[in-house]
Amino acid sequence: MVGAVYLVGARAPVLIRRDMLSSMKQGSVMVDVSVDQGGCFETTKATTHGNPVYTVDGVVHYAVANMPGAVAHTSTYALTNATLPYVLRIADHGLDALRQDEALRKGLNVAEGAVTLQPIAEQFGYPFVPAIEYLNLPRTVNV
Repeated sequence: MVGAVYLVGARAPVLIRRDMLSSMKQGSVMVDVSVDQGGCFETTKATTHGNPVYTVDGVVHYAVANMPGAVAHTSTYALTNATLPYVLRIADHGLDALRQDEALRKGLNVAEGAVTLQPIAEQFGYPFVPAIEYLNLPRTVNV
């Protein structure tokens, strides 16, 4: 079983409780990709690449934080390929790139002390400033 839940700026919800493990075959494997966000299995505890697995009630758990670190060169190459077009757009156009591109705008979390991602603002007790307000865009623009 693979658990992979991601909520922007929030802890992953627990989807699998410990009592559910009894319905799994002994030796089954659970991989919690959400471990960096707290894990989506009740029995998740972060492990390391050096000691990646542990067993709970006969079920093997793999919950390595920063899984891409196991293949650092390859994951860095993949991340660079995925993000370089955005980086170049921001480098060429600054904040105008965010004003013109909804995808870039959605990636804005904090700017000049303004927290533009509501879950983060709420979690840490900071005022929330919508990205469209920070960028001085009309309310009709998609966030």
